[in-house]
Amino acid sequence: MTEPLILEERQDRVAVLTLNRPEVMNSFNFPMLRALKERVEALHFDPDVRVVIIVGAGPKAFCAGADLKERASMSEMQVREFIFTIRNLFTFIEYLNKPVIAAVNGIALGGGTELALACDIRLASATASLGLTETRLAIIPGAGGTQRLPRLIGRGKAKELIFTGRRVDAQEALQIGLVNQVCPPESLLAECRAMAAMICEAGPIAIQQAKYAINYGLEADLHTGLAIESNAYWVTIPSADRLEGLAAFGEKRKPVYKGK
Repeated sequence: MTEPLILEERQDRVAVLTLNRPEVMNSFNFPMLRALKERVEALHFDPDVRVVIIVGAGPKAFCAGADLKERASMSEMQVREFIFTIRNLFTFIEYLNKPVIAAVNGIALGGGTELALACDIRLASATASLGLTETRLAIIPGAGGTQRLPRLIGRGKAKELIFTGRRVDAQEALQIGLVNQVCPPESLLAECRAMAAMICEAGPIAIQQAKYAINYGLEADLHTGLAIESNAYWVTIPSADRLEGLAAFGEKRKPVYKGK
């Protein structure tokens, strides 16, 4: 029996999705894109999951981008469909109603780096290597890289990396703000789980609204962004979680948030 292209493991309200094509460095073909889309869409509507972690199978690669062997057999129209599909999928991940952590456990090139960029937080193994290498194949990043990378690390540095197609190791990625943290390979997933556990201690409605305010506010002027923040705050006011937080503070105990 063929193994699923996306593995899912759940523990303590955290879902770990594993890109499962280690024999080709977890590169994306159409079936894996569709499998990942199915999983993240299901998680969007699952109240039992509060944080998602995405990692690559095996010790070598997070995701090496598009499967170039498949790409070589595609017509121009199929390439357009692939780019349309991966771009929309990564945008959905970026705006998922719960935090997504990328566990960059190895090589992340092209679409692999673009997937990491679409996640909210990126933790990298010390052995990781990242880069938007598409210009070396006479194309450009097509799954959001030209837009998300400069917003994250600045225009000048993003242009340097995209124009040259240069890879950066984990330490340089940390230095330029491409990743949040670098971990020993053997503890990467544990560190991601620890961060996810801290997020799970917070109110899930508050986390959802904070992500909404950040994502949409950054695309607007400050005045509009503040209005977005205000509206997101209003959503938290009538929640039972907010009252539970106040009660727990007064009673000097740990709050139990239910997402209500």
